[in-house]
Amino acid sequence: MDKNRYQFDKLRNRKTGYPNATVAYYGSDDQFATKVVVGIHLSEKDEEPHLKKWVAKEQDVRQDKSIFSEIFEFIEMNHIRRIVMVDRIIGCPHEEGIDYPEGKVCPQCPFWENRDRWTGEIIS
Repeated sequence: MDKNRYQFDKLRNRKTGYPNATVAYYGSDDQFATKVVVGIHLSEKDEEPHLKKWVAKEQDVRQDKSIFSEIFEFIEMNHIRRIVMVDRIIGCPHEEGIDYPEGKVCPQCPFWENRDRWTGEIIS
């Protein structure tokens, strides 16, 4: 196993601690992640995380070694004690209010329309 991935997994399994990082994957569907966002919370009082984003078009970001190395470097640079993440793609990579109008559905990602981003289930 890659040394960085081993250290990443160790940080993921810690119970508590600041600073911490949140890692979230996004894609036009629930199979291919085109974007990863890492949010850094430096302390419990840190209301807004410090965000950094990576995007890939040709390869799933979860399989891109150069992106993973940059994420690990960002996490290491901020002396992260804990990583929080879910085991799935949690939504569209486009940003509401930036890539499409607030309150609307992303026209590029119809897969996510009427879908619970945490379970993947269709919302009736």
